[in-house]
Amino acid sequence: MKHSSPIYVAGYRTLLGYHLTQALRRHRFRNVVAESGPDLADASSTNAFFAEFGPEYVFMAEGLSGGIGFNLQHPATLMQNNLVCLSNVLHAAHCKNNIRLLYLASSCMYPRDAAQPMAVDMLGTGPLEPTSAPYATAKVTGLVLCESYRREFGCDFITVIPANTFGPGDDFSEEAGHVIPAMIARVHKAKSQDDPEVVVWGSGKPVRDFLYAADAADAVLFLMRKYSDVRPINIGSGTGVSVAELAYLIAEVVGYRGKLRFDTSRPDGQPVKILDSAPLARLGWKPKTPLRTALEETYNWFLQPSAGERDVSLPRYGERGVSIPR
Repeated sequence: MKHSSPIYVAGYRTLLGYHLTQALRRHRFRNVVAESGPDLADASSTNAFFAEFGPEYVFMAEGLSGGIGFNLQHPATLMQNNLVCLSNVLHAAHCKNNIRLLYLASSCMYPRDAAQPMAVDMLGTGPLEPTSAPYATAKVTGLVLCESYRREFGCDFITVIPANTFGPGDDFSEEAGHVIPAMIARVHKAKSQDDPEVVVWGSGKPVRDFLYAADAADAVLFLMRKYSDVRPINIGSGTGVSVAELAYLIAEVVGYRGKLRFDTSRPDGQPVKILDSAPLARLGWKPKTPLRTALEETYNWFLQPSAGERDVSLPRYGERGVSIPR
């Protein structure tokens, strides 16, 4: 990737899209469109953008996602949004020659009872976790689409599967937030109100592989430069942490001294999800940020008055007075 290469981050408003944009800025890539590209749910708008801007590199981070509650309440919305946006982007990228595209998939694609750590060979070998099956099915379809464009048309499309990613800029809402941001917000609220206890969804037994978003973004940039294969590749820490361990660690970081009560009437989701990231390590990349440090930095961001605002300071596609780089 040259620093003058036209780069498009699809999904700037997603957590990874935001951190990818920040990483590109830190690495002094100067021809990036992220903040306001086309409406990816509209095929004609997407095609027009690709024809006019002519990106050479595309990071496909667009797509709705959420925690267990959001998945249970909005299965059709999640599935439809992810399928339509990805289909439009892949088609537009295929119509332009020599585009390198990296698709950010999800660890939800792995079977519910996959052996741990989960290697890419396990994809498609068993039923999905029911609480996230519609979203996961859309992500699996995206993987197959990327493989199919690569095999039929020779498109340089790759699929990357990140672990549970979190960090500054996350969605801390009760409804849509993933486990870490939602728990940070809940524990902080309990501390602020002197509540004697905090309710944690489920038994606390599920184990997850957590990855700091800044590390994930660095890994994605690394793979865009170094990896080109039809096989997907995992990005994770390789270390499992139970939800209970996570909850107590978040309570320490927040400074909450009350009780944590695990509500077993709530669903747990997939029992264990740890990604086999050995292939990525062999290529020369490993995460840098310890979990506690990442949680502290995320909580410090959450405490800022401007939390929820993402400053990327990049050209806005089609904005008056901003030329579209060639």
